[in-house]
Amino acid sequence: MFVTNPIGIIGEETAIDMLRKQGFSILERNWRCGHLEVDIIAKNRQTIVFAEVKARTSTFKRAEEYVDEAKKRRVTVAANAYIRMHKIEDLTPRFDIFGVLVNATNHEVIECNHLPNAFVPRLRTITAGSYLPKWRWKRK
Repeated sequence: MFVTNPIGIIGEETAIDMLRKQGFSILERNWRCGHLEVDIIAKNRQTIVFAEVKARTSTFKRAEEYVDEAKKRRVTVAANAYIRMHKIEDLTPRFDIFGVLVNATNHEVIECNHLPNAFVPRLRTITAGSYLPKWRWKRK
């Protein structure tokens, strides 16, 4: 979903700041391919990160717990599309989740949990005969 609310924007800005501090450059924000979307795509010299950001004002559940298996599958399919469209062969993909808790009154970030490599797609295959991180995903 495209970010239109201030809480979501604050969450994404917080995640982008954290990735930049870790040496990543931001390639895309809210990248879309049809009905699929990735909140943030970033890279460094070895890794391309596909990040899902969940920002909430409630402490009922941790924000990152709202990323379910269906969402992980959609992000994986979107990442596959991005990798194929941009012919990325020399970067290792990583899937991160950011959970951001924001104060509903003053919009200050209370807590940000970054889960690097939060999940590994079940459909991952590595090109045979090479130690280079050439990846592609296939639907079974």
